[in-house]
Amino acid sequence: MAAVETTYREALRQALIDAMNEDPSVFVMGEEVGLYGGAYGVTKGLLGLFGEHRVIDTPIAEAGIVGAAIGAAMTGSRPVAELMYIDFAGLTMDQVANQAAKSRYMFGGQIGVPMVLRMQGGTGRSAAAQHSQSLEAWFTHVPGLRVAMPATVNDAYHLLRMALRCPDPVIFIEHKGLYVKKGGMDPEKPDGGWGQCVVRREGADVTIVTYSRMVFEALAAAEALAPHGVSAEVIDIRCLNPLDDETFIRSVMKTGRAMVVTEAVMTSGFAAELSARISERCFDYLEEPVVRIAGEDIPIPVSPALERGAVPSAELIAEAGLWLVKRIAPPWAA
Repeated sequence: MAAVETTYREALRQALIDAMNEDPSVFVMGEEVGLYGGAYGVTKGLLGLFGEHRVIDTPIAEAGIVGAAIGAAMTGSRPVAELMYIDFAGLTMDQVANQAAKSRYMFGGQIGVPMVLRMQGGTGRSAAAQHSQSLEAWFTHVPGLRVAMPATVNDAYHLLRMALRCPDPVIFIEHKGLYVKKGGMDPEKPDGGWGQCVVRREGADVTIVTYSRMVFEALAAAEALAPHGVSAEVIDIRCLNPLDDETFIRSVMKTGRAMVVTEAVMTSGFAAELSARISERCFDYLEEPVVRIAGEDIPIPVSPALERGAVPSAELIAEAGLWLVKRIAPPWAA
């Protein structure tokens, strides 16, 4: 297949189609994934292509969906289970944290759980506090789980394809604000390997470490900083577990300054883990303390204006970058 211009949503859909064509053990299950085509349209048309035995509509029962997927994975299938929102993952945490994550270890490698659990997180649709959270840190805290959060269209395709070859359970978190984003997709050329960071923009003055939708806010911030003499390097970590910390550690050693940007709330978020690793390994290289730019420690408001203000923006990132490098307030803040 040649490189094409497509959307994040269609890239995910194509990844599922290609995997299901190649491997008859791959099947999809979840709420409205069949006839309706998925809450965000990712599985649209799959029922007609593969039939009701491989595209299975389930009841609204998250614990049942994940429990059934784990059982199927343990007995030779590769299920792709979809939860409509990451906010409802709490209903599945015994299955995910105590069964999926630990079975391969507890059975001495004789039984694995090669499943993918797709979930949608993040803000941008005024879906309010119970449908807009960024809860990736829940899963990174559990050994045995892999966690991927693609930002680009090409990564949406390739990381999902890689996840479906992984011997471990993969938590695959898609940002609901990215589904309509367009970009290039080349099935032969991934942005990087599984568990590898990608440098999205090179720079010399400050390193911005981020993932998912915040990659694009960071890139916009780097663009805004350039006319003011600040060269920002933007690193997309792509996979939170396995985590390639070598790439961003080398970058911070080069630039001497670091910002970690996440949409999740500040307190106990994954940004704290990234910041700690940078501080521990780059202490002698840092010109300034590591700065965390994160979501407000509040339930996400339903008001579009308040929702936007609850998570980082390119303007906020650029403001912090200018202060971190030059100790001056940006002209737009006057």
